[in-house]
Amino acid sequence: MDKIALMVLAEKPFRDPEYFEPKKVLESAGVKVVTASTGPVAYGAEGAQVKADILLDKVKAEDYDAIIFIGGTGSYQYHNDPKAHELARYAVKPGKVLGSICASVGTLAKAGVLKGKKATGDPGVAEMIKAGGANYTGGNVETDGNIITAKGRTNGKEFGEALAKALTE
Repeated sequence: MDKIALMVLAEKPFRDPEYFEPKKVLESAGVKVVTASTGPVAYGAEGAQVKADILLDKVKAEDYDAIIFIGGTGSYQYHNDPKAHELARYAVKPGKVLGSICASVGTLAKAGVLKGKKATGDPGVAEMIKAGGANYTGGNVETDGNIITAKGRTNGKEFGEALAKALTE
């Protein structure tokens, strides 16, 4: 059965390499990637424009094997977003994968899914991650059960590899 991953982008700005690098790795591993955002087009900090395949408010979590939040300063829009929290909480179910990179890890912390977990993310959200009950490591990529977190823009490929491994094993 083919795996489907949902990548959630901030409408503006998301961090370009944090989206494109893991997406490329996932697709190379045979995972179908669906992109969601709150608007029809998401804008990258480095100039990319990505057409959303689905609007976030139309997403049904059960349609996906993985929910992945992409960072960038725009990702703060999801830190207190009830729909984003709902998706994160759904993705911690057995057989699902939850991923988050850079500042978007704050969304997982605020959703309450990192309690007792090892996690990393952008140092700017480290206190938020700790306040969410996680052990913030500051590492490049952390895998704790089915939750995969990454530090930031230079870790996109490694993040994608960890996600692909979790989805294809």
